[in-house]
Amino acid sequence: MSSTSPAPRSWLTNQSARRARARVAMAVAAAVAALGALATPAAADGTPSPGAAERSKTSFVIGMKQDIDSLNPYVGVVSAAYESYRLMYDYLIGNSAKDFSPTPELAERWETSADGKTWTYHLRKGVTFSDGVELTSKDVAYSFQRAKDDETANSQYGSYVDNISKITAPDAYTVVMETAQPSPIMLSLAVPILPEHVWSKIDATAVANYANDSNPVGSGPFRLVEAKKGQFYRFTANKDYYLGAAKIDELVLRIFTDDEALSQAVQNGEIDMAQDLPAAVFEPLIGKDGITVNDAKYYGFSELAYNIGAATTDDKPIGDGHPALKDKQVRLAIDHAIDRKTLVDKVIRNHGTAATGVIPPIYADLHWNPGANERAFDLAKANAILDAAGYAKGADGIRAKDGKALKFRMFARSESESSQKDAEYIRDWLKEIGIAVTVSVMSEDNLTTVLGKGEFDLFHWGWVVEPDPDFQLSVMTCGQRSTEEDGEISAGWSDSYYCDADYDALYAKQQTIIDRAARAEVVKQAQAKLYDDVAYSMLYYYNQADVYRNDRFTGFVAQPSDGGILALQYGTYSYRNIEPVAEKAATDDGGLPTAVLVSIVVGVVVLIAVAVIVVVLRRRSTADDRE
Repeated sequence: MSSTSPAPRSWLTNQSARRARARVAMAVAAAVAALGALATPAAADGTPSPGAAERSKTSFVIGMKQDIDSLNPYVGVVSAAYESYRLMYDYLIGNSAKDFSPTPELAERWETSADGKTWTYHLRKGVTFSDGVELTSKDVAYSFQRAKDDETANSQYGSYVDNISKITAPDAYTVVMETAQPSPIMLSLAVPILPEHVWSKIDATAVANYANDSNPVGSGPFRLVEAKKGQFYRFTANKDYYLGAAKIDELVLRIFTDDEALSQAVQNGEIDMAQDLPAAVFEPLIGKDGITVNDAKYYGFSELAYNIGAATTDDKPIGDGHPALKDKQVRLAIDHAIDRKTLVDKVIRNHGTAATGVIPPIYADLHWNPGANERAFDLAKANAILDAAGYAKGADGIRAKDGKALKFRMFARSESESSQKDAEYIRDWLKEIGIAVTVSVMSEDNLTTVLGKGEFDLFHWGWVVEPDPDFQLSVMTCGQRSTEEDGEISAGWSDSYYCDADYDALYAKQQTIIDRAARAEVVKQAQAKLYDDVAYSMLYYYNQADVYRNDRFTGFVAQPSDGGILALQYGTYSYRNIEPVAEKAATDDGGLPTAVLVSIVVGVVVLIAVAVIVVVLRRRSTADDRE
């Protein structure tokens, strides 16, 4: 879930779900932060500032609350991790800044056969990895083949490569992939291209524990040079990058654990950008000198999820979920008992909209909305549904059926204030319909483990949704439930354990339709199915605020161009285009040069300091006399 989220979460995600698997965990998660305006020895929260003394005007520091869980692209599942992969590695095809449409990256052009089953990608020449070795079709073929064959890699990128039946490299700059079925996702392959000469030395038994944090080799627009988990990640610009070198020399991702500290850091100029600040924290910054708040459209959503019947892909029951949640009528009643308008108003302060389908409205042609059939907040109707389903209220006001009371555990995330607030509101509403809820708060890492074992009733999380809908739809399929091997349970992408043959058929159908309009209709049918079955109780689509120092940097590129975000993009557009704000050599009215003005100011400051010292000494003497 998404912070975003199984890349889920938040975060977790399969890259795209930042990306996709990025589960928003709320996904929301992750925030970027940028360069430091002024050199300072420590962050507002006491964290040592990376290279504060050496920071220059071409260093951009981003503040984020979500730490990178792994710099290994086969292991990391949070949004911040996928951001680092975008910086270090390249992809065959990217998403445009304008509208997420396919755009050339490593593949400068491509074509497909008439039957849609053979895809040929023509690579750019002269692209090199950071160790000087040329990137060729062998590296591309290796990266995709490993994503198919290696268990760890496939768990991360299987939704992109499982339909690929054959991968060949007929020459150094051509890659041919054949698919079992026509597949539109062949233009959205969010699989990082890794150097074969490095990763082939890391076998399948070692890859899951490979840190990849010491001078990793990549071809991307930035190169990791220093990593201190929980503190910062420093990247230098690749000045030979084929899409154009960044105009900054250094990018630093700094980790904060507190919203107020993050806000103070951007106000004080310790960092150049802050992301994922809640509305109550970023709203007071609107209109402040030197600061711009970009309240951007985003591709994440928040949801209340249910344990619909935790089981493995072999249909073996696992966990200890409450059996009543398998009953659609119980989930339907809960859904009617949630006042989404209040959540949007009170929790995210109207920086977002109520949610319906699992594909957010930022992807307008794929988004589904029930229209007049949207379920309304109606406590009376929720109570009536439970009455009709045979859940009678006891003397304590709690409903029960067959001797089993409707008492549920709900988990919220410690990293998200909005997650905790949403859970409190929902708990109180459910009490009004005879359902008792105990809310517990835990870390995203621990919650991921709990979900994989099915040891929950309800939880609050979300997803960050990729431009291509395939991954997000895949997390609700039967095949994404947990697996068991030698008595060991391993989590899949599914977090609700929803499993329905008709839904799986819709998911499989959209995978084979290349025409976007025709595919969109099936994608909408799949979303309608999830809504009708109350697979999730969708809560809201939230905005993402970029807060940056406009007196230090300019040139940010929004994605999408119509009101989109400036960082944590499906690409590196802002990072490659931002540049320091130019300083003027003279005053606007032709007055004294800046250097002369600075000298005068310094002289005045010295005189004032002397005067202050005299005054202070006199006041101290007077105070001592009084004592």
